[in-house]
This record gives sequence, structure tokens and C-alpha cells, in this order.
Amino acid sequence: MEHTQNIDLTPIRVWDWTVRVSHWTLAVSFITAYATSESESLRLIHNTAGLMTLAAVIYRVAWGFVGSRHARFSAFLYSPVRAVVYLKSLTTQAPDHFTGHNPAGGWAVIGLLALALLTAGTGLANDLELGGSLVEKAHDVFANLAIAMVALHLVAVAASSFLHKENLVKPMLWARKMGQKAEEIPAGAGLVSALVFVVWIAAFVMWLR
Repeated sequence: MEHTQNIDLTPIRVWDWTVRVSHWTLAVSFITAYATSESESLRLIHNTAGLMTLAAVIYRVAWGFVGSRHARFSAFLYSPVRAVVYLKSLTTQAPDHFTGHNPAGGWAVIGLLALALLTAGTGLANDLELGGSLVEKAHDVFANLAIAMVALHLVAVAASSFLHKENLVKPMLWARKMGQKAEEIPAGAGLVSALVFVVWIAAFVMWLR
């Protein structure tokens, strides 16, 4: 768990290939599934996007235990008290800086992964006609909670970017974020795993379709 002072910071590689590829795959597949949920003519797209969401969550959870230093849950899961302290620091002129996810962001990651898993899981169960109307209703509830969490996440990213004077979206595209040189990950970190991730997504969808 790395908390750095706002001194001697330089752009370094923080997010590995697997984190970035899985992040955008999960985002696009979930939004696609949500956007097509009410259309019977787009049911195949909805179901495929849902399976991609489920596969992406499973892989990202596994990577949270064996991935590069900033990708691991152990690197960004702080106590709720620490998250509150961090949020309070945002009201000061020098908010606490974290190289990876900040304490509040770490809990947001867990919440988003959990809701995406529950949404996709109940969607698959519903598609397989398991659980009846109860599962169908649970699927709708989880989907709405997840989209609300996504909206909150986007607002939080925008606010944090403004308060930290650092664009937090760009690192999820190009890997680099402000930090200390000693915290940098290797240039090719997670690349092989990202390629395996693509194969995993395709195999998982083909298996369950």
C-alpha cells in the first residue's frame, strides 16, 4: 500500500497491460449490455456483452491476487477509516497522493467488480432459466445499482482529477501516472496476461453461447 507525498513525483508506469485491457473491456461490455437490455432484437448482443462482462470480472479478480504491484488488491485495499481520512484530505490544498488507487477508489473498484459479477451472474442464470422471476428481478436491481455506481465513479474520477490536478483517465490508456521512480512497473508488465485475457474472453463466450 503506497502513499506518497506530493514531492519528487514524476510520470511512471503504474497500470499494467492486463489492468488496462480488462478495465476497458469491462466498461464497454457492461455499458453495451445495459444499453441493449430492453431490446429483443438486440438480445444476442446483450447476452454476449453480459458474458464478456462476467469473463472480464473473473479474470480481473484473479489478476488482483497475482498481477503486478499496483494491480493487486493488497496494494489498494485500505480500511474504511483510511478512506474517510483520504476523502477529508481532498478538502485541503494538499490532498493525499497515492500512486495506485486511492483508498476511496479501491473500495469503488471492489464495489464495481462485485455489482458487475452479480449482474452478469444473475443474467446468465436468467438466460439458462434458473431461479425464475426472483433471479430476473435481482438481475434488474443489480444492473441498476451497478450503473448508479458507474455514474458515481465517473463523478469521483472527474473530481479527483481536478483536485489532484492530474488526469486520472489517461493512465488507464497509456499506463503512466504520477509517482516515485522506485514504484514504477516494467514496460511489458501484464502483456502476456493481457493476450491470455483476450483468448479467455473469446473462449468463455463461445463455451456458454
